[in-house]
Amino acid sequence: MSATLSQMNWRIGVDIGGTFTDLVLADANGAVRVFKVPTVPADPAQGALNALAAAAAGVSCSVGELLRDTAQFVHGSTVATNTVLERNGARVGLLTSEGFRDVLEIRRGLRDNPWDHRVPYPNVLVPRFLRRPVRERIDRHGQPATTPSAADIADAAKVFAEEKVEAVVVAFFNSYLEPAHELHAAEELARHMSVPWVTLSSAIAPVMGEYERTSTAVLNAYITPRTVTYLQSLNRQLLEMGLQRPLLLIQSNGGAISVDQVAERPATLLLSGPAAGVGALDFYSRAIGSTDLISMEIGGTSCDVLLMSKGKVAFTDTLSIGGYDVVTRSVDVHTVGAGGGTIASVREGMLGVGPRGAGARPGPACYGHGGTNATVTDAQVVLGRLRAAAGSGKAVRIDEALATQAIQREIADPLKVSCDTAAAGVIRMMEQKLLHAVQRLSVERGHDPRDFTLVACGGAGPVHGAEVGRQLGCRRVYVPRLAGAFCALGMLHADVRHDYVRMHLARLDSADTTRVEELFARLEAEATHTLAQEGFAASDMRLTRQADLRYLAQQWDITVALPDGVWDPAAIRAAFEAEHQRQYGHIQPEGAIELIRQRLTATGRLPELDAEHLDRHDATPTPVERRGVWLNAAAGWVDTPVYEGWHLRAGQRIDGPAVIDEYTTTVFIGAQDRLEVDAAGNFMIHLDPPCQVQN
Repeated sequence: MSATLSQMNWRIGVDIGGTFTDLVLADANGAVRVFKVPTVPADPAQGALNALAAAAAGVSCSVGELLRDTAQFVHGSTVATNTVLERNGARVGLLTSEGFRDVLEIRRGLRDNPWDHRVPYPNVLVPRFLRRPVRERIDRHGQPATTPSAADIADAAKVFAEEKVEAVVVAFFNSYLEPAHELHAAEELARHMSVPWVTLSSAIAPVMGEYERTSTAVLNAYITPRTVTYLQSLNRQLLEMGLQRPLLLIQSNGGAISVDQVAERPATLLLSGPAAGVGALDFYSRAIGSTDLISMEIGGTSCDVLLMSKGKVAFTDTLSIGGYDVVTRSVDVHTVGAGGGTIASVREGMLGVGPRGAGARPGPACYGHGGTNATVTDAQVVLGRLRAAAGSGKAVRIDEALATQAIQREIADPLKVSCDTAAAGVIRMMEQKLLHAVQRLSVERGHDPRDFTLVACGGAGPVHGAEVGRQLGCRRVYVPRLAGAFCALGMLHADVRHDYVRMHLARLDSADTTRVEELFARLEAEATHTLAQEGFAASDMRLTRQADLRYLAQQWDITVALPDGVWDPAAIRAAFEAEHQRQYGHIQPEGAIELIRQRLTATGRLPELDAEHLDRHDATPTPVERRGVWLNAAAGWVDTPVYEGWHLRAGQRIDGPAVIDEYTTTVFIGAQDRLEVDAAGNFMIHLDPPCQVQN
């Protein structure tokens, strides 16, 4: 695979966001170009094709010529998530063990806010009359006890056919131990009706817990027809237009996967876009010279926070999408509704920011597309930090008068304050939300943000990065020159990845080593077969063994990698206790440790994207203009130099305060800060003082 890729010129990453669709085009030398077009919410594929057309025009060729010379096309799809959020998925039928018909409605009884018991849960995706019980049973040892009732399955098939069910889920009790009954039920079902989409809970989520496993399988079935049809159609269209290799998709685990492989489990795409940040952090860590990074990616509608510690990002098995629980291996990303298009408003005399956003259309008032709500972007315009002069190459134009009118009407007048004060208040509240979002993934996970470099990215991230970094106590804030296409770039640095998990309940010290090795061997055989089908040579495959462990009777478990891949209970205990100490601040030196699951991560390595290395320039950069910019409440308006980022060269330095305009973003630094352009052309901001709050 590597040789084939290296013979072609282009690599393309496409990220469809709530406001813009970003396309990153990299050539064989590592030079990168970015193209941004408005997202088309009604047809996300059209946004991707519009971006592709813009890229082809940018390199003076046809779309067909560009695709024929493309080695790798990676897509971050939001269609799976949007299907859940918009409640427009398939009509699903459920075969479940007798006695477990209502597990989806009973749930776990846990709430994010235990004090708020009035907000109802979202409607169950499968109505009760389509949840059909089947007499069957697998016992607690994984042995068949009662054969699935053929009559019950036939009756269910009749109901499903009459109700025009589009997808069927089979979720039986204890099927995570033995899938035979679910496989048998699927075969029986096929004898009575034609259903193109069938999800087995034992295949999609082979984990203990009837609710989590059933919910995951149902959500997978719910999104399958729309998601898979969209992806297969886009893949086919791109191939017909000239693409030589099938489309790759970014999964929730940060790795890529082919359309064929994801067709049976599109639930792995539910965190597709933000998870690409893993690849971007890997890429930028070399230029930063650190593997302790926190990325704060702020787009038009949301902020995604991702933490990398010693080169590793944290993972989770549980997601909640639109109030529905799903078990799938995912990058631990914390998302809040705080973006450039987040709407600010006054209710009962109180200023609030979010979570509602202005979306792609009409967007912030300053875009001139008919928006009237005051947004965070409008506040930045009022404060002089954002401008878009003619010919700047910005993806949008900015109307200062419209921004001022929106802030004055929606915020300043109701609060009876000046427009400047109102805009500054909006930014202050926005940055508090961002601060709490970063603390959620750092301080609450046992990490001190002062030990990390904050990576401010996304179109709106760099204008907030220095101030949020200062409040966190960070010493440095890194801004990629292509910050507005952070995830799209990360897609080009993502390897193909498959995650496998199997339950194995045993004491760590007394686990049957033979059984452990046999299970790992089966997973490794399955993984290598899949990667080989995708075209990877053995030398490009990497298999990592892991185990989920907990102290006896503990509720939550911890995933640890097996030291050197060897089943050594003493070494595994040491690794578990080191992580337990970091997360919880204590260990049980003589405590019994339970093995819960065995895991295998299989990676197919793709060629790395090389960063450009630019020649250094020592000349002092010259600003293109000076204008009044609101710094903070103490300093007020300050005459501030404005630089065009594309004119800055490696080695050049800028002392704050300053504004740097780039094609995909705007960087704002405070009065005491210093910005340096590194060898890759990106911006390192040194904060001084690092812990002083200025707003």
